[in-house]
Amino acid sequence: MLIEKIKSPQDLKGFTIEEMNTLAEELRELIIERVSKNGGHLASNLGVVELTIAMHYVFNSPRDKFIWDVGHQSYSHKLLTGRYGIFQTLRKFGGLSGFPKRSESPHDPFGTGHSSTSISAALGIIEARDKRGDDCKVIAVIGDGALTAGLAFEGLNQAGHMKKDLIVVLNDNEMSISPNVGAMSTYLHKVLTGTFYKKFRKETRALLEGIPKIGESVAKIAGKAEGSLKGFFLPGGLFQDLGFNYLGPIDGHDLPLLIETFTSIKTLKEPVLLHIVTKKGKGYKFSEDDPCIFHGIGPFEIETGELNGSKGAAEIKGCECITYSEGFGRALVEAASVDDRVIAITAAMKEGTGLTAFAEKFPDRFYDVGIAEPHAVTFAAGLASQGLRPVVTVYSTFLQRAYDEIIHDVCIQDLPVIFAVDRAGIVGEDGATHQGLFDISFLRNIPNLMIMAPADLVELRMMLMAALRHEGPSAIRYPRGKAFTGQTASHDIEIRPGKSEIILEGKDIAIIGIGNTVAVSLKAAELLKSDGIEAYVVNARFIKPLDDELIISLCSRTKKIIIVEENVLAGGFGSAVLECLSDAGITDVAVMRIGIDDEFVEHGSQRRLREKYGLDEQGIYRAAREFIKAKR
Repeated sequence: MLIEKIKSPQDLKGFTIEEMNTLAEELRELIIERVSKNGGHLASNLGVVELTIAMHYVFNSPRDKFIWDVGHQSYSHKLLTGRYGIFQTLRKFGGLSGFPKRSESPHDPFGTGHSSTSISAALGIIEARDKRGDDCKVIAVIGDGALTAGLAFEGLNQAGHMKKDLIVVLNDNEMSISPNVGAMSTYLHKVLTGTFYKKFRKETRALLEGIPKIGESVAKIAGKAEGSLKGFFLPGGLFQDLGFNYLGPIDGHDLPLLIETFTSIKTLKEPVLLHIVTKKGKGYKFSEDDPCIFHGIGPFEIETGELNGSKGAAEIKGCECITYSEGFGRALVEAASVDDRVIAITAAMKEGTGLTAFAEKFPDRFYDVGIAEPHAVTFAAGLASQGLRPVVTVYSTFLQRAYDEIIHDVCIQDLPVIFAVDRAGIVGEDGATHQGLFDISFLRNIPNLMIMAPADLVELRMMLMAALRHEGPSAIRYPRGKAFTGQTASHDIEIRPGKSEIILEGKDIAIIGIGNTVAVSLKAAELLKSDGIEAYVVNARFIKPLDDELIISLCSRTKKIIIVEENVLAGGFGSAVLECLSDAGITDVAVMRIGIDDEFVEHGSQRRLREKYGLDEQGIYRAAREFIKAKR
């Protein structure tokens, strides 16, 4: 295999075009084979193989810097930069990250994971380069979907003003995760086929020439204005107005053309935007046919494209098994069927947040605003100010991008916006940029905001109904992955704000769980019981308002409390319990917190990471035993 000859990108310099085309096929086969086993981002990586080869052929990494926006399309880049030998560890615990990572390779100059950061980061690198007196080139590769975020335009705006030699490659595949939406997507699409401009030109000339006597001369005058018309109707005009030299669009799978173009622009000293057109999922039929499903996917069968384990999940004895996202989507459809005020909003994550059915049933009440989380939140605030009940469905890690809007536009005005915080807690193989481990800490300090976490799907539905009844802002955090439709324990009929419940009586120790940690706390209590230790298990339900009354009452029953949460410990749910005890003047109770210490959680399976951080039943069981032993 040609890839085996490449120890660094410099080895590409001696390849012929034919060899590089063969190499492109090898890279696609390697990526498909590995993602089929480990899961990962498939469609986006298959679409940029030729682009990656051409960049490494023309430029000199790591001296020249490649900044991959989001970074989920960097697998070819990893393979060409000396990581072929360990590519089988992709997204595995202790192995290669699925995203660029500074600590992993000098060829990854800037770590990424969230959208629309590349242009700003690249501009900062260029400015630092100039202050050092260096002359390396800096290339930012950004997708058309990422251009819906305001941050990308902030970077473009400053780059055009500073007139630095930044190269921006706009990878236009008409897809981010969900199909792109908005004016920018429409604007770029017009130039892909050229039909809009061509049709306008042809029909206008025919119309003018049809005017008796003066038509022909008027048509000639109109021809002289063609340049200004073209600048108005083609996207190059927009980028040129921002200070960029615009080139394209060109075929992003044509290696000779890519190499020739990069060679030409390499010496330019002004900002350049190269617009390339690629096919997301190229080279694998199932990914080409459904790039949305194959954007980020678990292990699958290459021959059929079928997800491994997709059949077995629903065959567990006694109950249907669906994801929390699917369960929330069903509950939201149910709520919207009886309340026409309910609105669903997503930021380019319709499928991922379980809103497909809602969008089909209530298209006039569904809004995909693109990769624009701050806008999604303020848009929801505007809807709520007029009596509607907007539900912003968003991954925990992406909600971080809209923090000011949550405070300023929603909570200060006490507006009834509901935040459905999906992927809260340990997410898994996508790593540090995607773990949802901060939302409790950054939300619970905000006045007016009610925060809930369901122990199972029954409670998830109940909490959504409670949030819709609530006259202020609320958030419901729930994890990634499968959840049984059955109950974790016997629940009250109604969710009452600030009220938790004891779901297992004990005497020796109390374990307070929140969200998905309730189920594992119950299992840990069963293990403790076999050792003669009787544990209370509390389903906290509410992070805010906290059930101070129940927590204080526990202190009169036992002097040892363990709090379990999938969140960082700093400012988390355990901190709220400690604050409660401190405010009540209780000093004779020992408290242990189990959660994530002061560190970022890297990639690995959810099971492996929960084992590492003691958030599985065995970890809670061992911690409780040691806690009791130490306090005796």
